[in-house]
Amino acid sequence: MTMGTTTRMTLKHWAGLLMVAIALACLPWVVGSMGNSWLRIVNIALLYVMLAMGLNIVVGFAGLLDLGYIAFYAVGAYLYGLLASPHLTDNFEQIAALFPDGLHISVWMIIPAGALIAALFGVLLGAPTLKLRGDYLAIVTLGFGEIIRLFMNNLNAPVNITNGPQGINLIEPVRIGAVRFERTIELWGMSIPALHAYYYLFLILTVVVILVCMRLQHSRIGRAWAAIRDDEIAAKAMGINTRNLKLLAFALGASFGGVSGAMFAAFQGFISPESFGLMESIIILCMVVLGGMGHIPGVILGAILLSGFPEMLRHVVAPVQQTLFGEVLVDAEIVRSLIYGLTMVLVMLYKPQGLWPAQKGQTKPGQEGRA
Repeated sequence: MTMGTTTRMTLKHWAGLLMVAIALACLPWVVGSMGNSWLRIVNIALLYVMLAMGLNIVVGFAGLLDLGYIAFYAVGAYLYGLLASPHLTDNFEQIAALFPDGLHISVWMIIPAGALIAALFGVLLGAPTLKLRGDYLAIVTLGFGEIIRLFMNNLNAPVNITNGPQGINLIEPVRIGAVRFERTIELWGMSIPALHAYYYLFLILTVVVILVCMRLQHSRIGRAWAAIRDDEIAAKAMGINTRNLKLLAFALGASFGGVSGAMFAAFQGFISPESFGLMESIIILCMVVLGGMGHIPGVILGAILLSGFPEMLRHVVAPVQQTLFGEVLVDAEIVRSLIYGLTMVLVMLYKPQGLWPAQKGQTKPGQEGRA
């Protein structure tokens, strides 16, 4: 390949990245013009992309079937909720005495703390399951996710830590210095609505997560994960420390879930155990499988589709029936669920490798650098 060809490819590559960056920067203004509900869908989709990328490390890179991933999402959400709401100061006199004006912990402290504590929970999940595979691992992780949800639901007595099924409310929005995300932000002569500000924050965090995953995929750790996924016995025979690498996969995947959960709590302003049920774990796993396990662009596509498509149907089904028949014959929620389920079945029948799997002949995740 000549130097001129390399330069042209590099310029084309950077030009494409620039166009994508401009499109992403303009997206909230375009979507927001159609209504705030659509922009909220986009913001939630970014949170799901972070979740799917974290689960992809465990399932796609390391080949460990995890059905309790939503537990780490809950850990991050409750950590932010406890540190950014009056709940602790209202229920614990000692904390109220230390922080008479409230906790008001900076988001830049909560995000790393959420990632760290969620990673610790990931290690706690991974340690007892190191010898388990397949269905057995799935059942144990499913149980772990339900245990965390039940803890959140019942830790309101005898000491009220999570406020039980009532959840935690009055959670403060994100604050960066003097900038608060619950109202319009004036910046450099521009007025940025709160939903737009959250979009840019979530986008930055999502890009960071994607870059970390890309670096991991093409690293020695990524190659070791792929070896464990393809044949754990052979990987162990080649000298790979499968125990530590499995724990690392659980911890890194969980940390992304913790960050996403913290941002979810800040965005919603309220959290309860109902938001972290088993169905959420299954949906996130479907995002990874639907897009293409182990293929980062495919996982992003799957997360966007499965987080945005059902919400789009929610806004479309009833108006379409009203236009065609003059009335709503079937409840919109029922039709939405039927279309959603039928679409998943058809995709799995005709695209079992996912909508955007790694191309044939293309290096699979973890195979770079092999002889």
